[in-house]
Amino acid sequence: MAQGRENPGMSSGNSRLWRIVVLLIAAVWTGAAVITPQVRAERPNIVFILADDLGYGDVKAFGGDRCNIDTPDFDQLCRDGIRLTNAHVTDSVCVPSRTSIMTGRYAFRFGAAEAGGPWGFVGLRFPVTQHTLGDMLQTAGYRTGYVGKWHLGTRMVTRDGAVQGPDNTDFSQPIQIGPLDYGFDSSFILPGSLDMFPYAFIRGREWQGQVTAQKGWSAFNRVGPAAEDFEDTQVLSTFCAEAGRFIRSSAQQSQPFFLYVALTAPHTPTSPEPEFTGRSRIGVYGDFVMNTDACIGRIRAHLRAAGVDQNTLLMVSSDHGPGHYSGRNRVATANQMQEMQQDGHYSTGVYRGYKFSSFEGGLRVPFAAVWPGVIPAGSVSGALVGLNDLMATCAEAAQTDLTAEQGPDSISFLSVLKQRENTTRESLIIRGTRSDAFLQGDWKLILGPGSGSAGIFSSEPVEDDAWKSAVAAFGGSPAGQEDLVHPAFLQLYNLREDPGETRDHSPEQMDRVRRMLAEHGRIVEAGRSTPGPSLSNDQKLQSFRPPAFVWGK
Repeated sequence: MAQGRENPGMSSGNSRLWRIVVLLIAAVWTGAAVITPQVRAERPNIVFILADDLGYGDVKAFGGDRCNIDTPDFDQLCRDGIRLTNAHVTDSVCVPSRTSIMTGRYAFRFGAAEAGGPWGFVGLRFPVTQHTLGDMLQTAGYRTGYVGKWHLGTRMVTRDGAVQGPDNTDFSQPIQIGPLDYGFDSSFILPGSLDMFPYAFIRGREWQGQVTAQKGWSAFNRVGPAAEDFEDTQVLSTFCAEAGRFIRSSAQQSQPFFLYVALTAPHTPTSPEPEFTGRSRIGVYGDFVMNTDACIGRIRAHLRAAGVDQNTLLMVSSDHGPGHYSGRNRVATANQMQEMQQDGHYSTGVYRGYKFSSFEGGLRVPFAAVWPGVIPAGSVSGALVGLNDLMATCAEAAQTDLTAEQGPDSISFLSVLKQRENTTRESLIIRGTRSDAFLQGDWKLILGPGSGSAGIFSSEPVEDDAWKSAVAAFGGSPAGQEDLVHPAFLQLYNLREDPGETRDHSPEQMDRVRRMLAEHGRIVEAGRSTPGPSLSNDQKLQSFRPPAFVWGK
């Protein structure tokens, strides 16, 4: 039985009540802040909007002249609040990036996930005992809601008792585990991405509609189980309407609220609402980005209509950089983003690489926040921020505390948002799908010779080719990890001088490389990057992650 499974004899309502009681007891036992009605009234509502595959250069306020898409709502958010130009995700691919955001813990520290099926049928990425953003704010007295793409795993009922998948899931039965088991009072989700079946919404634990159809969309044409009335072009408007429903109902309560809105765009399939079709100068991808941008405006309008916008901390970002297979053609096609550059649009701005890679284009993301009267309007910060820092930042805003075990890789940047400090984070571990990178000050160290990604949609240089060239330059197969501390297997860039990562400084800066590697190793080994007692990782970790052939195998 997987860790954290509910008692099958306990009703979902009783299970949820018991979970809240346990969290409250834990808060008192560990010394977390006790929330009084007076304190509650002074704390802001918190709304976090996460786009899917939105590039740094896809937003005009960040991409500047290299952006040829109109993004008036994101731009207005920057004018009304703060624009962070040095924000990063921990991983350049969806699930681990979202894991770090939800838990305040680097995703690489987690062990194996629970078994599941393909795409939206994935099993739990971490057990229900894991402390999450929802848990923290729920325990702090917030009403918590989740709307949008989940993709952190569920447990579904199957007809044969086997692992859930497209052929055996019983869609007439409520799911067993989902967002309600991770600290959210209400949820309305799509289990995976918009091009990952099942194509059906889940409200709380209940599937919505008759999941009896087989559908597939453009891009990868993944055909699988779908609700009869599910349409790809209606998903964004549905999520915005659900966000509005939660905001209106929460505004009538005596407690503050936290709302996590995870949009499915502009990730493939490129499916804008009809009113946005043909709006962009660069084609359907631009249409979809404009549609994504409009969601920010819709949610802000819901906040204003409910009369809570002045006491709400609203933050907007993306889960990682764009996939270069998106563009004018709805079918996923390699290097489409390069074709859009002919129309003056660079989805990654001045940065190199795309989704999956260890380069900045896959890991640096747009981030803006507004909190009227608290965050100075029109401010800009180049402070290093990781989206894994959201937990500690929300904790400080909510005037609650994290225990030594909670959010071990999360550092509050609330003082940066308020423009009271220039920076709060000294370093950050970030990851492509095949190579780690380490940010420290102006410097970035990539623990590998290639792009950090592999496959037909990887960035250049191709990972396996780069490793083969590195082995040749080294003079043969390395004997172990220690031999990889060599310029042939490393890349070192100064991002202030060279944001495009074009000049590798590792040959003449090996002393700096060794210092950065030592610090990277210390953080990995300690199980945390925040002050406190050492914690255990759930699996054995190595600094370098080369393909097997590098060892001569």
